[in-house]
Amino acid sequence: MIDGEKNGQERESERDTFMIVAPHPLAWNGLINNIFYVIILSAALDLVGPSIPKATVLLASVIPGLTTKVIVPYVIHLVPYALRIIIFTTLSTCGMLVVALSPSGADATSVSAKIAGIVLANISSGAGEVNFLALTHFYGDLSLAAWSSGTGGAGLLGAGAYAVATTTLGFSVRATLLASAIVPLGMLVSFFVLLPLGPLRFPDREEVEVADAQEQDEGAMHRSGEREGLLEQPTGDVSPAYAQRYSRFQRALGDLHTRLLRAQTLVVPYMLPLFLVFVAEYTINQGVAPTLLFPLKQSPFEHFRAFYPTYNAIYQLGVFISRSSLPFLRIRSLYAPAFLQVANLFALAAHALWPFIPTVYFVFAIVFWEGLLGGVVYVSTFAAIREEIPDEDREFSLGAVTVSDSAGIFTAGFLGLAMESLLCSWQVKHGRDWCRQL
Repeated sequence: MIDGEKNGQERESERDTFMIVAPHPLAWNGLINNIFYVIILSAALDLVGPSIPKATVLLASVIPGLTTKVIVPYVIHLVPYALRIIIFTTLSTCGMLVVALSPSGADATSVSAKIAGIVLANISSGAGEVNFLALTHFYGDLSLAAWSSGTGGAGLLGAGAYAVATTTLGFSVRATLLASAIVPLGMLVSFFVLLPLGPLRFPDREEVEVADAQEQDEGAMHRSGEREGLLEQPTGDVSPAYAQRYSRFQRALGDLHTRLLRAQTLVVPYMLPLFLVFVAEYTINQGVAPTLLFPLKQSPFEHFRAFYPTYNAIYQLGVFISRSSLPFLRIRSLYAPAFLQVANLFALAAHALWPFIPTVYFVFAIVFWEGLLGGVVYVSTFAAIREEIPDEDREFSLGAVTVSDSAGIFTAGFLGLAMESLLCSWQVKHGRDWCRQL
């Protein structure tokens, strides 16, 4: 047992060293899982044309992910880990291929096909977020920081790569989207090759130590069998009497009821502040930012359409920095930054109505601050769950709370659609028609 304990400690040390000296596999999974969402939003104008509201693409991206996050936490434990990754990869690849190969143009047939592809890709993204955030339960504090940093990096890399490919390098939209369809293969490599699988086979430390001792005695064939055992879900044992009295269906219903009751306890401390911050920041990004315009002579731009992508890039930079900050910064009060984000929304909406901010550079600072607040609430929410939720409930809780950000974006999609129209109309009536010149 002493040898097993020593070997387990060595393996733990090796895993921690791996996390520090190399990008964590969950960082790659976070980047790959979220990058399609960013690419699709970046390509919104190219996909549906100028006559269809861009919020259509946002809602097509969010609604399937939201629906998935509502359902998946309560049933995903029935699906083996390895099979989950294969499903996510298949859905993402097929979704992007459908979008890329759909006929060009904004007619009903073309747009419908593109929306269908977006739905497939975002079902994968929503379920993937539930899965990978739950997996951080097994891989220590650095895994959550790695996942969050990867999702933040997806914003920068996805938007930047699409802009460079289609604008700077001159690739067509179809070629760019087709090239991106190979990205999900990285998820297979990251999970099956790079990610240490021991913690998934033996979640308890004592089991890891016993397994390490057994591995020394039983050889490579046994270890290979354990690796294949990832296709069997570790759901815990039930007593023979319980299993004999209740059918598998009855036990599944009982488990679902227990999980629903558990989810209710997560609403106020974790779900609500995350929901508020996403409602505020995405309403800013989709509804208010397009109207935050200044005279061109007082700005660094030559065209009014340059304001919005610049705001988005600065926002994404703030998100990336704050989502990567967990090893250095931990926010204990989730409601304080959420309310500050709501204050940002009111301040920027007020400026769109009655201009009081003297220069666009102040707006740059506010948008960067917006990204910092959004990212820090996201990462701090899941860090709080890791610290405060009992071990036996933690994996489920990490996955269940992911519904909050999608619900916030879904709500913001409708708010932003209304606010952009109302704010732009107000500005035109008051002699500022710049929003019509985008």
